[in-house]
Amino acid sequence: MYTKVTRDIRITVEPVFLEDQSIPSQNHFVWAYHVKIENVGGETVQLRTRYWRITDALGRVQEVRGPGVVGEQPRLSPGKSFEYTSGTPLTTPSGIMVGSYQMETDTGEMFDAAVPAFSLDSPHQAIRLN
Repeated sequence: MYTKVTRDIRITVEPVFLEDQSIPSQNHFVWAYHVKIENVGGETVQLRTRYWRITDALGRVQEVRGPGVVGEQPRLSPGKSFEYTSGTPLTTPSGIMVGSYQMETDTGEMFDAAVPAFSLDSPHQAIRLN
């Protein structure tokens, strides 16, 4: 699991390789990632947008931006959390993801809550020792 806290918003991500949806012989590798967003502070916030930077094992980058997550813009009062699961495919057997959620306070202030960088690993990646 990977965790990061930004301005009292704790984001935890757990990636899982999906062997049953992957086809290694066709360079198709799929991961699910479960995200938990917790408000550990004293002010209510609402998730407005998401940003992802996905890098495959060859260094190719894909950026994803959009409103909310899984079709929702959850509002988190102090002590509340929101969880969801999504996924991503790659054409390489490993990669890395990092991102942020734009949050808005009740006073209209916007800030980015960082999503920790997390590794997308599969049993199909070649392991090389120096």
